[in-house]
Amino acid sequence: MIKRRIPSGRGAMEQPNNTDDGETRLTPQFWLAVALTGIATGLFGDLLMWLLAEVERAGFHYHAGYFEHAVDAVSSSRRIVVLLIGGVIGAVSWYLIRRYLSHERSDIDDAIWNGDGELSLRRSLLTSVTSEVVIGLGASIGREAAPKLMGGASGSMISHWFDLSPAQKRLLVACGGGAGLACVYNVPLGGAIFTAEVLYGSFALPVVMPALVTSLIATMVAWLYLPTSATYADIPSYRFSGSLMVWSLLAGVVIGLLAVCYVRLIGWASHFRAKGAHILWIMPLAFGVLGVIGIWCPHLFGNGKDMAHDAFLGIGGIGMLFALFALKPIVTAMMLGSGAAGGVFTPFLATGALFGACFGAMWIHVWPGSPVGAFALVGAAAMIGASMQAPLAGLVLVLELTHSAFSLAIPMMAATAIATFLVRQIDGYSIYSARLPRRDDHAALATPEGT
Repeated sequence: MIKRRIPSGRGAMEQPNNTDDGETRLTPQFWLAVALTGIATGLFGDLLMWLLAEVERAGFHYHAGYFEHAVDAVSSSRRIVVLLIGGVIGAVSWYLIRRYLSHERSDIDDAIWNGDGELSLRRSLLTSVTSEVVIGLGASIGREAAPKLMGGASGSMISHWFDLSPAQKRLLVACGGGAGLACVYNVPLGGAIFTAEVLYGSFALPVVMPALVTSLIATMVAWLYLPTSATYADIPSYRFSGSLMVWSLLAGVVIGLLAVCYVRLIGWASHFRAKGAHILWIMPLAFGVLGVIGIWCPHLFGNGKDMAHDAFLGIGGIGMLFALFALKPIVTAMMLGSGAAGGVFTPFLATGALFGACFGAMWIHVWPGSPVGAFALVGAAAMIGASMQAPLAGLVLVLELTHSAFSLAIPMMAATAIATFLVRQIDGYSIYSARLPRRDDHAALATPEGT
């Protein structure tokens, strides 16, 4: 608005992040679209989480507290039957969606990175509803993919209302996707950074501002139904120690190597997932196998939130922590390989937390100085930051998810930086890029995460 420069004559846009808007002009119409996308994303987040809660109640009589306790309270036969029902529902639903809506797009990552941001609201909604239903019935996948997808689909739809340019649409879809993650986990800052670092790949001011606003609005709207407290409540404020710092440097190396293997596993499972009519028998079989495993290990049902919470609190013996750490990525890959669609954010977060708790519990016998939960927080941040190839988002998300761990910022940063560096040097894939479909595949419209 002010045309005259300051006395030095230097330009305002010389600050690298404060660039010109370029093709993504932040017009009044765009800002209105941002506000509407935030509102729609928050409402969809509430709807999907309400659906998830209702399905959990129907399947396992779950009302509050730990989901795994509700699973443990029902009979072994009910666990298997409920998982089989989830497998049948998912198989039939995704078979029909992929067969009859194959011409419609529902892969938010591919739409932003390699397209114009166009997403089908119909296919995205059907996919998201199916995903939350099977998760509520015990599938070992993350719940965040559905609200992330619906946030992006809302942005895509609203962009047509205001006749936005393809560049503006891509930015709006990215903002909606990050806001979907933000609103269901109550992490508005983490959601905005996820938008900039992962989905859009830029921290320029014209990206960060709408990302912040969309996540802020979506999170506040989601408070109509979802709680305003931390996702992982009651986590103590652990103190920094030399023991934890040294362990973090070593753990960063190991977690980086593990993340490469886990991301490759997810990429392999996504590419070779059951397709066509094969899904009708492979998915119920895979879900049934998980149901049988759940007879002895009900912790593996759901996205892994309860496992991570226990690890953050330092609960569990070394043997159980190691078993869950080893099994969670495998059963999640099995779900994806069967043709199920869902997120892997919380499963990877839980895997990192379990690694930290398990090997931290061993470490303190050599060098005492920190409680087990502190190691779990470091492990979670390093694993999710490295596997997303987004260290800032990983760190901020763990801090916001727990409303704690600020005193552990230095060891968390060290482990996350080392792990992310190793993943980038060895491989470079993330849990998102590893799941992209083949470019020459007719099923490119059918996504690993969005169908």
